[in-house]
Amino acid sequence: MRYRELLKYGNEYMIKNNREESGALFLLEHASNKTSPELFASLDNNVSEDIKDKYLKLLDEHVINNRPIYYIIGHAPFYGYEFKVNENVLIPRFETEELVENVLMQYDKYFKGAPIKACDIATGSGCIGITLKLEQPNMDVTITDISPEALKVAKENAMALGADVKILEGDMVKPVMDQRFDLIVSNPPYIPENEEVQKIVKDNEPNIALYGGNDGLKFYRIIMKDASLILNDNAILAFEHGYDKKEAMRELAKLYFPDANIISLKDLEGKDRMTIIVKGFKNE
Repeated sequence: MRYRELLKYGNEYMIKNNREESGALFLLEHASNKTSPELFASLDNNVSEDIKDKYLKLLDEHVINNRPIYYIIGHAPFYGYEFKVNENVLIPRFETEELVENVLMQYDKYFKGAPIKACDIATGSGCIGITLKLEQPNMDVTITDISPEALKVAKENAMALGADVKILEGDMVKPVMDQRFDLIVSNPPYIPENEEVQKIVKDNEPNIALYGGNDGLKFYRIIMKDASLILNDNAILAFEHGYDKKEAMRELAKLYFPDANIISLKDLEGKDRMTIIVKGFKNE
């Protein structure tokens, strides 16, 4: 059997079982230890029995055992980087890449390249804070999480990507209450506890990183309540949140930062996914 035929089988298997067809390619890259260009250059080559057997088992692990593709291959793409992921951290989403992009834009607008202190709260795999550091070396970045298992993954990602970030364990802002920051960014757990989620997500990704209280806003309240104690006079808070929480987030922001400029942003699908709070900067 050639790679072309094996990939065709994988694509059809995915489609038949209502899975993303692209997963077949990712799994074949993993099974063959080839990059995408290498694999496409090999489509007419014969596949060894070992690689074929490994690939078929990986397909079943995803389809039958309901295990996410990125947990199977052990890493996920984010903002042009590869982040290690496992069952202790959420798989990075495309929407979170948009949060990073918007934070970088706000940094350029308000801080204009100056050195600042930034904190990524509830960091998980570290994808937000590590990416910010890699993209903007003038950020002195601290990342926090309550899960030691998640922080182990974040530390491995920081080391693998060469990102010099501080890593602190603790609940929300508690590990950094003795510090001051110019930027706080967070994508905390925000799914309401009674809301249904995809089975593949519920069965695999850590619940501690998914659910945000009865209304999904529990951790935003905690962060905003304490943020004024650790923010400098001119500062930015940036959040990702549920697509239907725009107005609730604006109300929370007005409650805790009545004089701030509150910016609501949509993702590329037109959903209200981000709220940015700009505190101070009176001359802007």
